Amino acid sequence: MPISPSELRVAIVGSGPAGFYAAEALQKAAGGIRIDLFDRLPTPFGLVRGGVAPDHPKIKSVTRVFDRIAAQPGFRFLGHVRLGEDVTVTELRDRYDVLIVAVGAETDHTLDIPGEHLAGSHAATEFVGWFNGHPDYVESVFDLSQTAAAIVGIGNVAMDVARILAKDPDHLATTDIADHALRALRGSRVTTIHLLTRRGPVQAACTTPELRELGELEGVDVVVDRRDLELDPASAEQLARSDDRTPAKNLEVLREWAERKPGGAPRRVVIHFNVSPVELTGTHRVAGVELVRNRLEADPRGSVRAVATGEKHHLAAGLVFRSVGYRGIPLAGLPFDERRGVIPNLGGRVVEEPGSTTVIPGLYVCGWIKRGPQGVIGTNKSCATDTVAQLLADAAAGSMHQVREILPSIDELLSGRGVAVTSWGDWLLLDRAEQERGSAAGRPREKVTSVVEMLEIIQARRTG
Repeated sequence: MPISPSELRVAIVGSGPAGFYAAEALQKAAGGIRIDLFDRLPTPFGLVRGGVAPDHPKIKSVTRVFDRIAAQPGFRFLGHVRLGEDVTVTELRDRYDVLIVAVGAETDHTLDIPGEHLAGSHAATEFVGWFNGHPDYVESVFDLSQTAAAIVGIGNVAMDVARILAKDPDHLATTDIADHALRALRGSRVTTIHLLTRRGPVQAACTTPELRELGELEGVDVVVDRRDLELDPASAEQLARSDDRTPAKNLEVLREWAERKPGGAPRRVVIHFNVSPVELTGTHRVAGVELVRNRLEADPRGSVRAVATGEKHHLAAGLVFRSVGYRGIPLAGLPFDERRGVIPNLGGRVVEEPGSTTVIPGLYVCGWIKRGPQGVIGTNKSCATDTVAQLLADAAAGSMHQVREILPSIDELLSGRGVAVTSWGDWLLLDRAEQERGSAAGRPREKVTSVVEMLEIIQARRTG
């Protein structure tokens, strides 16, 4: 039987941008629709809270939109609920007409080269989570006594890592950077940051504003070899036929930097194009990176690929951060595409296995776990809207799965298991506590980085 959107009971797992935008699209389709938004942390907002760099507050202002979504009738936030531990996929599907999974891409790609296991070798995601105060990463340790660091990759995350390492900590002291990270960065001895990218400037994955920001840092020289900016035929052709103006703008910025004379700044960022790490050297910890020079050639699929030339050289660096992309992780009760690192789907409808066309009724995905780690925060809005359009079409066609009616509610289930579920009101209490802590130091907030402390503060403010 067709189901009216207003009659749907919807569970969304993951309260980052994709999850909130899915809720918004549903609310626009049916005011007052019942939506329960789950997150494994007591706090909402996903990578907006735990992944956006602290010196980019304008990007974080998108949470005002999410606040409005959360204020709509029928919306509930259920924080501190872990999918697969506190509740299973089956238990959610037994209680909701629709389950939308929006958990993002929680891990990173590895380099798969010798020495990657050495101390001093880290995922960029670990460093980003650490300086943002994400509870998963607060115990991480980075040896900032090293004078040189290498970052493999040139996407926006790599830009964030390079900028935070290069930036004067006094300029971070008025942000919401985690206290432990600010203290550590004040004692940092890192003076040279190498950005290593396997292809050329035309293929750089960062946006122009992120790139340009490096050259505007006080006390930092950006070094680019003008020979690296001489385009090979494949890159020149790619640039000529691209509808995206970002590569041309990036190239313009890089050429401007290549003409600058180093100003003797105390710190420098050196960008190396057309190189790939083949080994991290060192005995017990990283001492350097063995690099191979690449040449670029046209790929049969229309892109540009890097081909190793055999020409090698060694780069001294005591810290290495890999920033070569995110991938999702398998979740119990859900199919998974190991090759792509996503939940297999057709336009947001989850299918039984990769390559299948058999849709699982009532089960949907959006965000990075749907399409892979592509785009910026705003990209998740169209992604979620497209998924919800499929969902609404299925509801109209009567192709939802059957909910089991005679079951304890989700609240009863979680309460019986002793899960300390946090509500939207609880988040507002914690949010206020963080802002109060930060105001004394002239900061927007002082983040609470321990889940246990978060729950203690919430409980104290509930009763106080």
